[in-house]
Amino acid sequence: MLETAKEILHRIYDVKWLIQAGGIPMITGIVFAETGLMVGFFLPGDSLLVTAGIFAAAGYLELGLLLVVVTIAGIVGDQTGYWFGRKTGPALFKREDSLLFKKHHVQRAHDFYEKYGSKTIVIARFLPMIRTFAPIVAGIAQMNYRKFVFYNIAGGILWVFSMVLGGYFLGSAIPNIDKRIHWVIAAVIVLSFVPVVLELIKANKKRFALVKE
Repeated sequence: MLETAKEILHRIYDVKWLIQAGGIPMITGIVFAETGLMVGFFLPGDSLLVTAGIFAAAGYLELGLLLVVVTIAGIVGDQTGYWFGRKTGPALFKREDSLLFKKHHVQRAHDFYEKYGSKTIVIARFLPMIRTFAPIVAGIAQMNYRKFVFYNIAGGILWVFSMVLGGYFLGSAIPNIDKRIHWVIAAVIVLSFVPVVLELIKANKKRFALVKE
């Protein structure tokens, strides 16, 4: 059982294998799950999209189709999260932690939403874990639906296009980069967590300043 779970996790984070095995349908499904299903917070969004762009540059994936289909999946995913949050509401904050649900993820997204408001829907696209829960929190907060749709579409396009095209241009500029894909994935993972770390440092400084006062 444990070995099976380890193998599944290994496959999930092996983005090169995911793309080779499932192509655009697999990428689309993962992007939707990460943005639309509460249990998808652990899925590899940024690294998957950048790697998909590199594969598109190498001719393994059709760039135009990749951009359109995956962008739609990201937008529909956030819509799903929004309506889930709107229907479940405060019950989520009372729910007990489980293997696939951690209350602090929702709380963290809620605090982020309180700080940045509507812009959170765009900013959160670039923050692992927060992008899964931000639309849910927007639904809980009863964010104006038209406003949510606007920011959702803008954020979805910006996130998918920047990640995929970033990988595509990287793949076009550096010969045989697909042979060193693990280095690219490691760099993307590190960079994707930089904004989160900076935010935590900033929050700790504020708390320290308040304690001193």
